[in-house]
Amino acid sequence: MDIQGILEKTLPGLGYELVNYELTAQGDLRVFIDKAESGISLDDCVAVSNHLSRVLAVEDVDYQRLEISSPGLDRPLTKPADFTRFAGQLAKIKTRFPIDGQKNFIGRINGIDENDLISITLEEINEARRAKRAAVAAGKTVLIEWQNIDKARLKPEFDF
Repeated sequence: MDIQGILEKTLPGLGYELVNYELTAQGDLRVFIDKAESGISLDDCVAVSNHLSRVLAVEDVDYQRLEISSPGLDRPLTKPADFTRFAGQLAKIKTRFPIDGQKNFIGRINGIDENDLISITLEEINEARRAKRAAVAAGKTVLIEWQNIDKARLKPEFDF
């Protein structure tokens, strides 16, 4: 079984979601987990690390060091379901192919429909960035096909 298959089979049974993982050339296996209702604590990382080290040993997965982490405030959006879960949140999205001459978008997620079309309402961008690319109307709704997404992340918002 491959690493992704092992993680996707094991983590939900422990109450966690696999956000992403990476295996570096040095053999470091980094696993990013989340828990919908409460986020991730240090105790969660310890529990998952202890369990996964045993599972990976039984499955004979070759790695040097195991790292378990939360996805962070700028969590990557890696599945269509993420765009439903994080509706109302601000996101930064990069597309593979341009939409109206643009590949980078910052906007509030409205959701995703049954045809995997993601809807976002664009936020205003600052003047320096606007000068570099075509002007984008704040408040405009853009539809992006799931297959056209290259990268998508939540954009943290801080109120002071």
